[in-house]
Amino acid sequence: MKCIEIKLPDWNLKGTIKKLILMKNNYTLNLEDMPVKEAHKLDQKKLSDFLIGKLVNFSSINKIGQFNEGQSNPTYVIESLEGYRYVLRKKPPGKLLPSAHAVDREYKVQKALYETDVPVAKMYLYCEDENIVGTPFYIMEYLEGRVFLDTTLPGHTSEDRTAIYNSMNETLAALHKIKPEDIGLENFGRPGSYFVRQLKRWSQQWELSKQQDIPEMPLLIDWLSTNIPISEETTIVHGDYRLGNLIYDLNEPKVIAVLDWELSTLGHPLADLGYNLMLHEEDFNVRDGFSLKNLDLKGLGIPTKEYLVQKYCEMVNREIINPNFYIVFSMFRNVAILEGVLARGRAGNASSSLAEEKGALAKPIAKIAWDLVKNSCLD
Repeated sequence: MKCIEIKLPDWNLKGTIKKLILMKNNYTLNLEDMPVKEAHKLDQKKLSDFLIGKLVNFSSINKIGQFNEGQSNPTYVIESLEGYRYVLRKKPPGKLLPSAHAVDREYKVQKALYETDVPVAKMYLYCEDENIVGTPFYIMEYLEGRVFLDTTLPGHTSEDRTAIYNSMNETLAALHKIKPEDIGLENFGRPGSYFVRQLKRWSQQWELSKQQDIPEMPLLIDWLSTNIPISEETTIVHGDYRLGNLIYDLNEPKVIAVLDWELSTLGHPLADLGYNLMLHEEDFNVRDGFSLKNLDLKGLGIPTKEYLVQKYCEMVNREIINPNFYIVFSMFRNVAILEGVLARGRAGNASSSLAEEKGALAKPIAKIAWDLVKNSCLD
């Protein structure tokens, strides 16, 4: 396991082109290796004309590449003739599920968080005009750092792994300690009844997009609906908080940016915690490089589920909780999302050629969730 190197402008966009290092397979990535999919091609001249005068050090587009990792909103790298790079994220083309692919919300929450203790990229502009690239989009800073796509962190010492996971946990706690009204996000979602609303939303989206017969899903919907916690806490929640959506400093095990805010809203903070702990309940052979259950976590230096829960609760000043409901809920939601990815892929609209592979994960994850229900208690 080696590194992908992508040249990027520095954090403050002062002109130096630097590198983003992604822990993945052994090849060097550049824009020539990032072809834009046919279904996601952009009108380069129209976009270039639109951006002139709106971005610093930008006279025209030199190159455009597209990331293939994301499964939802197509994400591109734009390089100017001056050598600066920016990130463009847009809604995908085609018929979309209600409330999905909310790039306007991604832009709004990151802009609000930019000068808080939660590290995010700088937002430059949001455009609703579908005549530019076909759907609404936004432009943001292109950051330098490391993105770890393999949660076992190969090539790192056990001390580094511990520090990387601790920084991830600390950043999540920092997000949940922010009061939405302090940064103008008091209307970013409805307070209270988060799990009731989310269960309704993802149940509906499951029904609209399902491609496979997954018998555990109706069982999970029934179980979740009768075990929703009484707590009505409300914070900003990320919605997809995990190691692969974080950028780390090049030299230190410290988070410098949280990415992919599409599912962010006002909601229950423990939903994020449960989502981030899913990998601890998935056997390592379910998703190679993601699942952690039955691995030697102590030997690897990766904190256990119990340790992460304890430290998180200490940082946000709450009693230690049993995370099982939140993990089961997150797995249920993940299955609904994966089915959506599969449906978009089969319709030719998914932003990744891996849609079928991702969709194939839905069944085993639903089974793991139901097994967790049967084999554990909530107290």
